[in-house]
Amino acid sequence: MRIALCQMTASADPNKNLAAVREHVRRAAREDARLVVFPEAAMARFGTPLRQVAEPLDGPWAEGVRAAAREAGVTVVAGMFTPVDEGKVANTLLAVGPDVDAFYDKIHLYDAFGFRESDSVAAGSRVVTIDVDGVRIGLATCYDLRFPELFRAHADAGAALCVLSAAWGAGPGKREQWDLLVRARALDATVWLAAVGAAAPDPQADPELPTPAPTGVGHSALIGPDGTVRARLGAVPDLLIADVDVEETERVRRAVAVLDNRRL
Repeated sequence: MRIALCQMTASADPNKNLAAVREHVRRAAREDARLVVFPEAAMARFGTPLRQVAEPLDGPWAEGVRAAAREAGVTVVAGMFTPVDEGKVANTLLAVGPDVDAFYDKIHLYDAFGFRESDSVAAGSRVVTIDVDGVRIGLATCYDLRFPELFRAHADAGAALCVLSAAWGAGPGKREQWDLLVRARALDATVWLAAVGAAAPDPQADPELPTPAPTGVGHSALIGPDGTVRARLGAVPDLLIADVDVEETERVRRAVAVLDNRRL
């Protein structure tokens, strides 16, 4: 399966971000990608009043993503915000394509490093996988990366590939933690992991300096099921096209049967 990791910088304007999504989808389709993945908060970056920009799954922003996926004949995964009760929103991954129309609400909220996502976001509760061209794919968002049980749940559900959309927070050691954790989660669950991070709004920003809201540090990566880095981007907006050998997942699982050997 050929996939596209779209490392973009979202603004506070959903319409502007939707136009960027459409352009990336067209470009990825020209490169024969079948799955096109965008960061968390591709609809509007953190620091934006989320309740004001949130839309339902049949609203204009989601319909615009569906139209882009339909026109290109690909499956698109993109981060957005949907309204829920009590004035909060859900941090939602929309997954749409020729045979897919699904969503995942982020389970693990980023109440860490001085930021409290739970003040404005309601946690999801469902483990979600989708099927694209016969390949089962698990969906995860940003802070989920610190919880290996979610990725093992994807593997237990038959996933050979997981996609992680993120707006990783900057701060001391955070870039190094990202690099370590994306490799660890792939190895924990013996899955391919396509980790798509947002690029920081300021390309000259020092990733070691915390920001008021998590807006990304870039460094999207495709990790093999053996934990090795197969392709990686830098800090600035970019598009990574890469091929995933799904059969390698089974070969690695036969060699390192950590899923079968679990006792807890």
